[in-house]
Amino acid sequence: MENNRNFFITIALSVLILAVWQYFYVLPRSEQQREAARIEQQRVEEQKKAADAANPGAGTATPAAPGAIPNAPGTDAVTPAGREQALETSKRAKIDTPSLEGSINLTGARLDDLKLKHYTETVDKNSPEISLLNPAALPTGYYAEIGFVGNDKTGAVPGPETVWTVDGNATLTPTTPVTLTYSNDKGLTFKRTFSVDTNYMFTVSDTIQNSGAAAVSLSNYGRVTRFDKPAVASTYVLHEGLIGFTGTEGLQEHKYASIEKDKQAMPGKSTDGWLGITDKYWAVTLVPTEKQPFQPRYAYFEDGRHRYQSDFLTDPITVDAGQSATVESEIFAGAKEVGKINAYAEDRHIKRFDLLIDWGWFHFITKPMFWLIDTLYKFFGNFGLAILATTVIVKAIFFPLANKSYASMANMKKVQPKMLEIREKYADDKMKQQQAMMELYKTEKINPLAGCWPVALQIPVFFSLYKVLYITIEMRHAPFFGWIQDLAAPDPTSIFNLFGLVPVTLPHMLMIGVWPLIMGVTMFLQMRMNPTPPDPTQAAIFTWMPVIFTFMMAGFPAGLVIYWAWNNTLSILQQGVIMKRQGAKIELWDNLVALFRKKPSPAE
Repeated sequence: MENNRNFFITIALSVLILAVWQYFYVLPRSEQQREAARIEQQRVEEQKKAADAANPGAGTATPAAPGAIPNAPGTDAVTPAGREQALETSKRAKIDTPSLEGSINLTGARLDDLKLKHYTETVDKNSPEISLLNPAALPTGYYAEIGFVGNDKTGAVPGPETVWTVDGNATLTPTTPVTLTYSNDKGLTFKRTFSVDTNYMFTVSDTIQNSGAAAVSLSNYGRVTRFDKPAVASTYVLHEGLIGFTGTEGLQEHKYASIEKDKQAMPGKSTDGWLGITDKYWAVTLVPTEKQPFQPRYAYFEDGRHRYQSDFLTDPITVDAGQSATVESEIFAGAKEVGKINAYAEDRHIKRFDLLIDWGWFHFITKPMFWLIDTLYKFFGNFGLAILATTVIVKAIFFPLANKSYASMANMKKVQPKMLEIREKYADDKMKQQQAMMELYKTEKINPLAGCWPVALQIPVFFSLYKVLYITIEMRHAPFFGWIQDLAAPDPTSIFNLFGLVPVTLPHMLMIGVWPLIMGVTMFLQMRMNPTPPDPTQAAIFTWMPVIFTFMMAGFPAGLVIYWAWNNTLSILQQGVIMKRQGAKIELWDNLVALFRKKPSPAE
């Protein structure tokens, strides 16, 4: 039957979607899995460090620096103490804003203690806040630092070991900047002012006063250094690692694995742009001064403790005797919230800062999809409801095409007797059979591939919705109703432990939750809208396909499974209405009854 061919083309398209998805898009692990993997990775790293310490000189040499940026602090050893103990080893200036809390390390004047007030490690509101930046001595050391590179004429200039003095206020807030000072024996005085907005952007303004008798030249540097890496990084759907947008070369992305292999990458000099290190939901980036050309660099170091670093070094800045010069840089350290990132790009004129969020190649679909969901969220107050409403809107947009498709499918059902006659008449002549079929299609105005369009139209929506669910922090820990407390994570329930009634830990493949089951049922009902194929093999595929999809979709984000189930439901209603209008028989009830009807024995 021709309708069966359409059915199997539809099945092939659906399988292709998920097969490609499984290959190119690694399914996100749960928070617990990520944390366990991260701890294991740290353990392996510490063992390797101990081996390196026992066999000095075995490591690879440090990549050549672009100039003479001082060696990063914390490369010698890891402290066994905890985070609080590590913070107590140096004097600090407190940071307290509506979004951030932490401190500035007065040794090096670097940001190495920063927590995000609005984000916790798990969906439990009482779980610890996200620690974005940590002291260098910890295994999770991660910091941002601004300094200078001098020479014999300049004397000692601010670097990683410089101890700064707080001038006045010692708590950084959006309304109270913190000023630090440092003077050397060559007549240079450095005054550094930290300011911060209510979100995640720091401004570092350095004024160099030359009280000496001769002009001096020095360069400004900045770096983001990290000693560990995410347990799950750089999937095909998302970039995590070193990133920047500078000069004419545009966006530069270096995965952890690639920079470990290449050791360093140095694009051309630039006078604008930004660079840093990005995670799935968080990022730390530097925005160098626009007054001086700078050399960006992305590197992996193996001397001492292994570490990843994005840094820049400006061309020399000359300060005449009796004069001063000011250099201003910005540091973004926080959550990659779409609205705030876009605002920074526009208001602060940071070139293509919006690329810090990995919208992917199909950004022209993904961005509008996020905008629609986010707009509906502001109306409904629930991202799950926003996804359901988005599905309705998308169905409405494609309604004319889908309506035409389902009408064609209904017409196909009505002309099936004529199609059977043609096949019987030209059973031995395939050429004439095809010609007669084409003539029938033309006469009845039928498109034999019309049944594929409803599934084909779902492909870009499916991909863009998954991208939105996976990359945007707005979806992180976004609840729906009931047991779904995180739309970006898989349904946590499973039929195999009676949805939590049996206290047993199941393997990932057996986590078949309520929503995947609902999705499977709606897919089953949608397929039963069509006649059961007469061929036993085709009938078996017809029966088992929803079961296969249920297992395949169980590991996907709950928000995506809810979308698929709701979309199936709307498709069933739409197809039923159109078939009734066209006078075509709806096979659903007969197919369901046939499942429970006693099959005749061969003898009968």
